[in-house]
Amino acid sequence: MKKIKVLIESFKQELAIYQLVWKDPRTPRIAKWLLGIAITYLVSPVDLIPDFIPIVGQLDDLLIVPLCVYLALRIIPKSVIVESREKVSIQNRKK
Repeated sequence: MKKIKVLIESFKQELAIYQLVWKDPRTPRIAKWLLGIAITYLVSPVDLIPDFIPIVGQLDDLLIVPLCVYLALRIIPKSVIVESREKVSIQNRKK
């Protein structure tokens, strides 16, 4: 149970970081598009391969979303990511 709580908190932290990165004017437009695609695909009920198809249906979610995030993070300047992580870390310490 504790592992799930840690995983959820980590997920929330990463979302907060990506939100700051997305709002930063130094983030290239293509990276913003990739992050937007990842989030939209994650929450969208429409999939390239329907989820009712065993294994392959879930596999597309597990490949497309991380791939888009990975590509976006490769394009974004490292300083933007580091600053965003620091801001979120400071916000979490204040809580």
